Amino acid sequence: MRSAYPSYVALSGGVGGAKLALGLSRAVSGDELLVVANIGDDFEHLGLYICPDLDTLAYTISGLNNWQLGWGRNDETWNFMDTLADLGGEAWFRLGDRDLALHVRRSRRLRDGASLSSTAKEIAFRLGVRCAICPCSDDPIRTMVTTDAGELEFQRYFVEQRAVPRIRSLRYQGAETARPSTTFVDALSGDGLKAVIICPSNPLLSIGPILAMRQARDALQHTPVPIIAVSPLRSGKAFKGPTESNMRDLGMTPDSLGVAQYYGSLIDGIVIDHSDADLAPQIRELGISVTFADISMPAPEDCERLAREVVGIVERNEIRKQVVE
Repeated sequence: MRSAYPSYVALSGGVGGAKLALGLSRAVSGDELLVVANIGDDFEHLGLYICPDLDTLAYTISGLNNWQLGWGRNDETWNFMDTLADLGGEAWFRLGDRDLALHVRRSRRLRDGASLSSTAKEIAFRLGVRCAICPCSDDPIRTMVTTDAGELEFQRYFVEQRAVPRIRSLRYQGAETARPSTTFVDALSGDGLKAVIICPSNPLLSIGPILAMRQARDALQHTPVPIIAVSPLRSGKAFKGPTESNMRDLGMTPDSLGVAQYYGSLIDGIVIDHSDADLAPQIRELGISVTFADISMPAPEDCERLAREVVGIVERNEIRKQVVE
């Protein structure tokens, strides 16, 4: 009988992380995969509870996503936002007509007392997602960005300000008291778990809020399986988003070495692009194993290709769990 727990737990933000999550959902059976989503981007807007990374994951894995934009649904219309703008409303954060229905449904369920985990599970099922998706916590965590323009809520920095202001510091409001979701924690110690995969999401903005929860970090550090990160950078450049500039602003090396240094002893291995092979010796000096792959994912078939390579690394036992002292 198959274990009730997943074989793979993937930590993810949106866009880049969602692409690998899509690939993983194709590389292994649905009941073998749990995708744990960042909630630091979540916020309330127009009276609705918005969860950008949870929704990007659900849309991408179900095949409903807008592949060109990287977020939102395909075949979207914008009548609501256009009318709102005409009326002088806040139109800086774009919500498509189809997407809007999801936010209305989630907000109603949360007001009725449902947890974020249960609403995410329901929405994923309704959209035809073939694996489990859960938020990293049912408690609120908000990424706050201190910039040259002052402290901004994440979406104000990322969307309204287009990630232009220079970052001075980050804080994950609420993470000090937030508890990781039960599904997340149970999976880390579950029977049959083979690996934890950190998807190629922005380490600071997408994975950082998850790791900021002490219970989550402790559970990850003591999970008996290897933790493998996939770099979001190739040749020091991000495929999409402000990862490179964020790392530079905060005094980090904006390349795969810097990513490995950020995760440090939490990870046992990292997958980097072939073009970054010169960084491998320095990464190995950190006690982190290095494997190489083409980490670009321009199309769905590339997501599956990379995911199968990562799964193959696990199945061949190429990366061993470091001993926890």
